[in-house]
Amino acid sequence: MQRKIRVGVVDDHPLYRDGVIFALEAEPDMEIVGQGETASDAYQLAHEQSPDVLVLDMNMPGGGINAVAKIAARASPTKILMLTVVDDQDDVRSALRKGARGYLLKGTSSSELVNAIRMVSKGQSYVSPSFAMQLIMSRNTEKNDPVEPNDRFPELSDREEQVLMLILRGLSNRMIGDELGLTEKTVKGYVTTIMERLNVRNRVEAAMLAAERIADRRA
Repeated sequence: MQRKIRVGVVDDHPLYRDGVIFALEAEPDMEIVGQGETASDAYQLAHEQSPDVLVLDMNMPGGGINAVAKIAARASPTKILMLTVVDDQDDVRSALRKGARGYLLKGTSSSELVNAIRMVSKGQSYVSPSFAMQLIMSRNTEKNDPVEPNDRFPELSDREEQVLMLILRGLSNRMIGDELGLTEKTVKGYVTTIMERLNVRNRVEAAMLAAERIADRRA
């Protein structure tokens, strides 16, 4: 029997928290191992229960970002997925850099939340596609402005740089493979190498770094 994904939920709004828990309990591959309302609850839950994924409200008492930083500081194996009402880009960047593995708006569907938890539990990262593009393109990089290969990535080979530019455009591994005539598995290998060489933890951070370097070059 496949091991269930152990999930904790921390949110100071009982009705919303109960709704999230109800949706997750309906999934056969998930189980709720704890819940709470504050940053202190989040830390205690991570420490005592070590859930695979901890779903945290960004604006709970004590601060969601503070909870992320504290949990990450003790090298907890728990992966954190943030939920928020407001899509504040600075908060998102801060949460991701401090150790969060995913970010969703509270208006998201239960199916997207479930999918995000599954991805995060496997060590992948998840940010809603539309919001990810806002993050990526916000650093003076316009959506319709073509991104050309440049000399800002000496760590990467030409092919790796091609892949990074397509990540910057928001393409999935499969779409990148179709674009470059590569298998999805090969693309996944390139993405892993890119993250290692750029010293980032996920493709969102890789894209953000790419956008920043390109913006700096254009400035």
